[in-house]
Amino acid sequence: MEDKKAVRIQTSILNGVEKKALVWLAQRQPKWVVSDFLTIIGILGSVMIAFGFILSNHGIGWLWLSIAGFIVNWYGDSLDGTLARVRNTQRPIYGYYLDHTVDIINEAIMFIGIGISYLMRLDIALMIFILYLCLTLNVSINAHLKSEFKLTYGKLGPTEFRVIACLLILAVIYIPPIREFYMTLDIFGRKVGITSLDIAGLVIVIVLAIIYTNTVITDAKGYSKMDPLPVKED
Repeated sequence: MEDKKAVRIQTSILNGVEKKALVWLAQRQPKWVVSDFLTIIGILGSVMIAFGFILSNHGIGWLWLSIAGFIVNWYGDSLDGTLARVRNTQRPIYGYYLDHTVDIINEAIMFIGIGISYLMRLDIALMIFILYLCLTLNVSINAHLKSEFKLTYGKLGPTEFRVIACLLILAVIYIPPIREFYMTLDIFGRKVGITSLDIAGLVIVIVLAIIYTNTVITDAKGYSKMDPLPVKED
């Protein structure tokens, strides 16, 4: 549902298989299922993810709700644009606005929910969210300035990140040492508790920060060549 003037750059690992699956699903949707309905389904998936983590405070089995939420979120979030393209009912301006706005809402719901649970500190969850916002903003800027809509970084896109998240959740459910890991660090005289997902979250923060920094430097160099300093006349 992005700006159709922007060229889609999708080079993720699962892109080929996912694209075929989405087209297959879009061709088999009943007529009453429209893109906006699927967008709402994507939001519902985010709520399921958040509540699964929050309710895990009362039982680790609730994390299965989060795994189901990732599937529901993928279904709605990935299929809405494909359905519009298959039916030739694209609305580039409205779709672009709605898609990016809902993406931010979805991520906010997910990361706040994860941070409220005992599995990950809220500050670490919000750091991941902030870096996600930075990357999202960069994508939107590039779509406007050079008509390039880059959906992947380092062969990883939204679908790959969903798969990684589900694998981490499964590890927490089925490997007690991972679920029960807890250590206390002394940071500037303050005792800070760290779980296994906190460590995973910090690794994600570092990776996203490196990707974002490299992307900004590369894009800035490219824009500098596209928009050189004017030559002063003597």
